[in-house]
Order: sequence, then structure tokens, then C-alpha cells
Amino acid sequence: MISALYVHIPFCKQKCKYCDFASFAGRENQISTYLDALAREASSVALRRFDTLYIGGGTPSLLSVAQWEKLVRLLEENFGPVSRYDESTVEANPESLTKEKLIFLRQSGFNRLSIGLQSFDDKLLSVLGRVHTVADFLKAYQTARESGFDNISVDVMAGLPQQTFEMFANGLNRLAELRPEHISVYGLQIEEGTPFFMQGVTCDQELMRRMLEYTHERLIQAGYHHYEISNFALKGRESRHNSHYWRYGRYIGLGSAAASFTGGIRRQNTADISAYIQKITAGQSAVEFQEHLTGVAREGEKMLLALRQLDGVVPSVKAQQFFNRALEEHIRRGLLVRDGKKVKLSNEGLYLANEVFRSFVAPFDEL
Repeated sequence: MISALYVHIPFCKQKCKYCDFASFAGRENQISTYLDALAREASSVALRRFDTLYIGGGTPSLLSVAQWEKLVRLLEENFGPVSRYDESTVEANPESLTKEKLIFLRQSGFNRLSIGLQSFDDKLLSVLGRVHTVADFLKAYQTARESGFDNISVDVMAGLPQQTFEMFANGLNRLAELRPEHISVYGLQIEEGTPFFMQGVTCDQELMRRMLEYTHERLIQAGYHHYEISNFALKGRESRHNSHYWRYGRYIGLGSAAASFTGGIRRQNTADISAYIQKITAGQSAVEFQEHLTGVAREGEKMLLALRQLDGVVPSVKAQQFFNRALEEHIRRGLLVRDGKKVKLSNEGLYLANEVFRSFVAPFDEL
């Protein structure tokens, strides 16, 4: 059975204005003890072999080379060399992705980078609260290539404050010319509790849709495969780790806020860094939330995740029993289409996916 390992690094140099992830700025003094706790949690994991590895955050590239050595050592001691994974990804921000770190990561066996660019416009980067410039990204990208990384993903965003269609299109064209193996394009979501939310920032949904429609056309033209709502890849370079999530596979998460899913049970650690360190150091569980989905809730989640993939899904017998009425309604409205035994998002449904997904989460429509 395929398994995935996720390791959360919750530290950032600066919190972005749109970010609602479990990440924290100004806590670098806790990195060492956090890594000690990670090592202890890793030693308690029953699974010893994984197919994919993903180091996410936060900003994992914020770690120094010495701290990376410590992290790699704890991974090797518990799960074997990094080179054994089919895919091993490190999330990174341009300003902290130095040549020394890149060489170490590549020599340690990591074979994929995910770099957060977000925009090809320095003014917009400042609006977002990013601490890097476009020049920083270009330097980091080139250095990563020179260091031997031949599988790089780059994140950009659409629908940003002060972002025009021309700004977005020009940036996307520049990125396509660089030919990263993978591109993720996310529409801005204003999440409660973020600085953007508190500032009353709004998003022009019609303009953002134009940007996303252009993304679909432009990247397909450039030879990319649009395989998931927000993700595009050159042939064979789709994210194996994330695809495992969308296929409802099992995974283990280590670190604060990290989630695990095994045996039909989902668990999530506390997001509080200090509480995580304290509990793990004391030999206690850091799990703060646990649920066991069954019946309609389980089938609904499987459908929701699978429909994120543009290839679609063959609904199980149970899924058809629970959701046939909803599926037929979305097909009638043109948000889903049938492709043989599969159902998948239509071109219109691609931009109104949340309307489809609501059918597969509680509270459910009368069945």
C-alpha cells in the first residue's frame, strides 16, 4: 500500500497578509527544540517505509544548513535515506534559498522543490507581505537548476489587490518561459483572521476568473497538463505526494498542526508550537483532533477529493447511492459531465467547483 510522509516546519521570516496556515514569524529560537520533538515523534511512528516525502510549512528553507542536517538525520534514522522516496519535496521561499542549502538538499537526496513566487511584480509582492523580490526568485531558481534540481514547482496567485489582468498575464508568460516542471496557480481567498480579512480586502471574482481561464489556455498551449483544479505539470511531473491525498491514500504527518490519515481515522496535532514541543518531550500525544469518517461522510470526502482531479472519478456503489441526486443535478446545471463511467468537472464547473463540493460535506441534502 502506498504511503506518504509529511513534515511540518511552522517557522516563517514574516507572516504573509493572506496566510491562514499554521505558521509563525519571530520564533526561530524554538527551531532546535522543535527538531528534537520531531525526532521523538518520528521514533514513535509504526510505519517505517513511505513512497513520498513532503517538507512543508511555514518556510522550511528558513532553516540553516546545520538545522537541515539535524532534520535529515532524524529522517534517516527513522525512515531510511531521503533518496529512497519516489518523490521528496521541500517547500521554499526565494529569499532563504541559498546555494549552500540547495547543494545540501540535493546531495541529501531531495529531488523536488516547491518555490513560492506568488507574483512577478515587486509591488504586488510588497502588498502581499512577501519579503522577497522578483530578482530574488530568479536567482534562487537559477541556482536550484545549477544545483541539480530538475523537478521544480512554482506557486503564483491570481485575484490579488491592485493586480490587473495584464500584470497577471505578463507574469504567467514569464514563468512559462522558464519552464518549471510544475506550476500551481491559486485564486486569492480572503480567510477570516488574516490581515487581509481584518483590512476589509475584497477580491474581484470576475477578474480572477478571467485570470484563471487565461491560465488554463496559456499553460495547455505551453505543453502543461492541467491535472488538478490549481495545478499544471509537464508530462510525468504531476505531484505524486498531493495526488496521493486526492486519491484518499494513507499518510502520516509529523510536527505541529500536521495531520495523519490511517485506517480510516484522521488525526491532527496541536498547531501551538510550544504545546507541541511540551507534549512530545513529555512523552505524550500531541493529537488535538481525531475523527473516524464512515458512511455518507466518508464517501462524500472521497468524492470531493477525487473531483479535484480533472480526470474525474468513477463513483463507488455507495457514492452513487448517497449522491446520485446531487450528481444528476450538477450534470443538469452543466457543472459536471459524464465521461463513460466517470464524472468530472466541466469547464464551467472548474471555476464553480465549491458549488459542487458543497454537496459532499455535511450538512448533506436530504438523501
